[in-house]
Amino acid sequence: MWDFLQSLDPLYVLSGVLVGGLVGFTGVGGGSLMTPLLILLFHIHPATAVGTDLIYASITKTGGSIVHGYNRTVDWRLVGRLALGSLPATALTIVLLYWLKIDSNTTKLLVTRTLGVALLFTAASLLFRKPLLRWYDAHIGEPDPQLVFRLTVITGAVLGVLVTLSSVGAGAIGVVALVMLYPKMESRRIVGSDIAHAVPLTLVAGIGHSILGSIDWHILASLLAGSIPAIMVMSMVAARTSDTAVRVALATILVVVCIRFWFF
Repeated sequence: MWDFLQSLDPLYVLSGVLVGGLVGFTGVGGGSLMTPLLILLFHIHPATAVGTDLIYASITKTGGSIVHGYNRTVDWRLVGRLALGSLPATALTIVLLYWLKIDSNTTKLLVTRTLGVALLFTAASLLFRKPLLRWYDAHIGEPDPQLVFRLTVITGAVLGVLVTLSSVGAGAIGVVALVMLYPKMESRRIVGSDIAHAVPLTLVAGIGHSILGSIDWHILASLLAGSIPAIMVMSMVAARTSDTAVRVALATILVVVCIRFWFF
């Protein structure tokens, strides 16, 4: 045990604490913050950063899912709908990456630039959620349940592809889509459901990357040592925090991620 603790890198542990805490509180940060952090700050090869982050996210978000599930802030029916699209798409993408030997760097750049715009608009929608909902009720009303079901499955499929290619999207795009598809759902339930769905998604994608040999297990251990306790603590905080506070915190994180995508 002592030898294991000595082998941990304090900077990676601290990074795990910061990102794990953000994921637990907002549902965002696993890929959209950790992968850029590994690449820009620690100069990890992009392929290794993506693979390591996927396994890191799956284990970290398991702890967050347990806490959110205990506090009943997970809509498991919604998680199932997302997984119905994401898991087959993830498996297919891994097979194509292995078969075609596709370089994902260009794809990742396009994805992150697109995300920057989407996150900015989503942050605004979160900050001005109440007037937007009043307008939505007055002009649109209740969405068709069958249409919402189909769009949720399609969203899951898109997440499966993007997360496998770049490790970005399980939190960022997931939260964006759920806010738009389920405008009346509480922010804490959106966060909890998104975290729960990210567990099988990132696990399947991470296993695929491990087959391709793009995971640094030493870095992974250090990140998890900090992130697991952090995400569990912050998940409990989020479950007991007002919906407005979670919404404002989520919007703030999305703006920060947006700036990172576009200017760094």
